[in-house]
Amino acid sequence: MAALYNTAAPKKAANLSVNSDLLQKSRALNINLSATLERALREELAKYEASQWVEENRAAITSYNEFVEQHGCFGDEFREL
Repeated sequence: MAALYNTAAPKKAANLSVNSDLLQKSRALNINLSATLERALREELAKYEASQWVEENRAAITSYNEFVEQHGCFGDEFREL
């Protein structure tokens, strides 16, 4: 699977607005805002990529599921429950 993004890309400053109470409490706990935002963005990007993959492969997944429903799965006769 291809990387979600270039981890070696340089950092770039960004201005954003955050709830003031959330910011104050985060700073009091020494939470690294940049690292937290990057982690959240990675998670969102991964969710989006997974969703796109499912959409792009929906026809093949449906076809495979129908085949298995009709013919069973390879090795079913050897399966032990």
